[in-house]
Formats: sequence, C-alpha cells, structure tokens
Amino acid sequence: MALEIEGILQQVLPEVNGTSKTGNPWVKQDFVIETTEDQYPKKVNFSLWGDKVADFKQYTTGDKIKVSFNLESREYNGRWYTEARAWKVELVDNNGFVGGAGNQSSDIPSIPASPLLPSDNGTDDLPF
Repeated sequence: MALEIEGILQQVLPEVNGTSKTGNPWVKQDFVIETTEDQYPKKVNFSLWGDKVADFKQYTTGDKIKVSFNLESREYNGRWYTEARAWKVELVDNNGFVGGAGNQSSDIPSIPASPLLPSDNGTDDLPF
C-alpha cells in the first residue's frame, strides 16, 4: 500500500541508532509534517530507516515536501502499533512542482520556425 501526502516540515526528531539481534547496525529518523490541503490541517509523524536517513538531511524545517510512505502495523503484547514508514521524500516548490528544480524551460528544445508541411507552389502532384 503506497500512499502520498504533501505538507510543511514542522519538526525533525533526534536520530536513533542501534544494533539488531543479528549484530547489524540500524538507524531511524522521525519527522513531523503538517498537511496544507485540508480545511483543518493535521500533523503526521513519519519514520525513515537506513540509508534514507542520510538523504533526508538536506531538508530543513519549513520546507514543503511530498512524502511517499507505507502504513505498517504490528502486534506486541496484545497491543497494536502502527507506523507511517516513509520511503521517498521530495521537495515541492511554491508552484506545486515536485523536485524543487525551479524553472526548467531552458532544458526544453525549441520548436523549429520552418513549417513542417511543404509550401503550396501549385505543383501538387497528387491526383485528387
């Protein structure tokens, strides 16, 4: 189940490190965004794991971002816990464009000025 949401980055919580049962190191980063599309904005907490934590360091509080995430639930001691696990975060500029690259019109090739159809000289060789 892949979901997406846009909002303003409100808070970046402290990074958490640890070691798994098998001896592998892990890292987790939580952050909070506030939605902007709803009449009543909501705050949502997301978690990033592994290599995605280093990629997230480029964002600062106040940035408008788009988060792609999955919802995961697990049971522990008879209680259920749900986590919004982010797998992609992108910067959104003020015009709603994802990626934050700004105006990219210089990258678009120009259209040739010459017409694509041959000019009509009265020498049309079509029989009809």
